[in-house]
Amino acid sequence: MIYKSYIAGLLLRVLLLLAALTGIAWGIVNTSLLFSLIGGGITLIILYDLYRYLIRRFVAIDDFFEAVKYRDFSRWFSEKHGPQDLRNLHRGFNNVNKTIKAINNERQAQFVYLQKILEMVEVGIIAYNLDTGEVLWVNESLLNTLDLPTFKNIGFVEKRRPQLYTELFDTYRTEAVSVNLSLRNEQLKVLISETVFQLEEDAFKLVVLQNIENTLNQNESDAWKKLLSVMTHEIMNSIAPISSLAETLQNHIQNNQQNAELHPLELDDLNAGISSIKKRSEGLMKFAKTYRSLSKVTHLNLETVKVNELFKSISDLMQPSLADKPVALHFKTENPEMAFEIDSYLIEQVLINLILNAIDATQEVEKPKIVVTSSQNSKGRVQIKVRDNGGGIPEEIRESIFIPFFSTKKTGSGIGLSLSKQIMTLHKGKIQLKSDAERGTEFTLQF
Repeated sequence: MIYKSYIAGLLLRVLLLLAALTGIAWGIVNTSLLFSLIGGGITLIILYDLYRYLIRRFVAIDDFFEAVKYRDFSRWFSEKHGPQDLRNLHRGFNNVNKTIKAINNERQAQFVYLQKILEMVEVGIIAYNLDTGEVLWVNESLLNTLDLPTFKNIGFVEKRRPQLYTELFDTYRTEAVSVNLSLRNEQLKVLISETVFQLEEDAFKLVVLQNIENTLNQNESDAWKKLLSVMTHEIMNSIAPISSLAETLQNHIQNNQQNAELHPLELDDLNAGISSIKKRSEGLMKFAKTYRSLSKVTHLNLETVKVNELFKSISDLMQPSLADKPVALHFKTENPEMAFEIDSYLIEQVLINLILNAIDATQEVEKPKIVVTSSQNSKGRVQIKVRDNGGGIPEEIRESIFIPFFSTKKTGSGIGLSLSKQIMTLHKGKIQLKSDAERGTEFTLQF
């Protein structure tokens, strides 16, 4: 539409110019000075009008490109004044500006979401440019742990604390390691892990630091390594498609700016891309909320509870879930009067989670059965076992099932068993696993 009206106006002016030139030629052939002068005057007027007609469009295009060059997408081109083709051109410029602003707003929203997620993580995180040292992002946890003010370049740390700079930024590690840092005239034991990633033409380094002083033994250190791996994987899995999709949309717009005929701007595609970015950002927020729930359990409300009362409560809770399933759930106890001191709400949560996992594990079994038993070990301490006759847990993932966010279920959050382990640790107990492809799986809660 823009080009049709533009070409029509241009063709009309060219025809008028040819007519004026024909008049000049006729006047010269017939030696009519007056006719030649009139034709010459009209020719000059038409040439001037043609020049204005052409230059006005090029000025508008140049203004738009200048705005793109300086990323000024707030520029608004008038859609109510001037020739129709120029108004259509302005309308196209405004649509492009609106689309780019929307994409920029979405990208900014993703960045804000990611910032909030990283602020919720109780580990120190810093990402910086490997070439310039410019800090891409750093969270408060790292600054508080290292007792540093906010800084924009890691050169600040190099000048102020050379030894800390060497340990944190000048040493490359292929795996997570425990390091002793000298801070505030004392030694602080931290777990440091790092990775290098590429964004466009720049290389960045991500360093994750966890304060494990007086709280982390070697087994827990291994767990933190796995936790870091899962967290990095989840976050980068969310960032990568968002960045890739934003780049694709940007290239589409740039191609349209260069040649609108070959690369028309499809607003439906742009809208679909933006919707995809929004959906993935909601996934990031869900991930953050999941991590948050994992860190909420910090204290217990202890009370003396009889085992048979605990089992009855869980049986009542599970009946609706088992009403339409062929699973047989049995509770057995050596001594109905057996009692122990627990937080009944949290232990119910653990047992329900284990039973639900057992139900999922026995879906392919002909006669699914789950047995929950209680007994006392040789030291007189209570232990509860949840056993199923399912297919068992594959050996290659048994060490990973207690890692936060690790899940083999499509809809699982990956915090059930991790949360159960945390609850048992708060009870000064532990949770153990035995699994076999033929005999099924057995979880033991030892108090």
